Amino acid sequence: MGGETGERMATWIARVQGGFYLLTGLWAIVDIDSFQRVTGPKLDLWLVKTVGVLVVVIGVSLLAAARERRYGAPVLVLAVGSALGLAGIDLVYALGGRISPIYLLDAAAEIVLAALWGIARARR
Repeated sequence: MGGETGERMATWIARVQGGFYLLTGLWAIVDIDSFQRVTGPKLDLWLVKTVGVLVVVIGVSLLAAARERRYGAPVLVLAVGSALGLAGIDLVYALGGRISPIYLLDAAAEIVLAALWGIARARR
């Protein structure tokens, strides 16, 4: 039963994280003006859009993993590594005053996602 619970949880997390990344990545690409109104002004818009594209690709990959119910090491590394990497950047630069404090909310969400993956993995 524990394996089934972990599998369902992993599917849910992959869908949530994948959808979150897909939407936020597309937002940065499609409507940079509203993105900056919420997250603060950016100097290099090409870099914001580059990160947006990469976040979209990660999101689509996680949604594909959820659809196929495949959560091996590559998916876990992608999901947890992305979440912790983005959280680390958010924390360092938001706490350092370089980017808007709104990124602290993103850091919290990313840390929760990484922790949920750990719980799902333990239940499998």
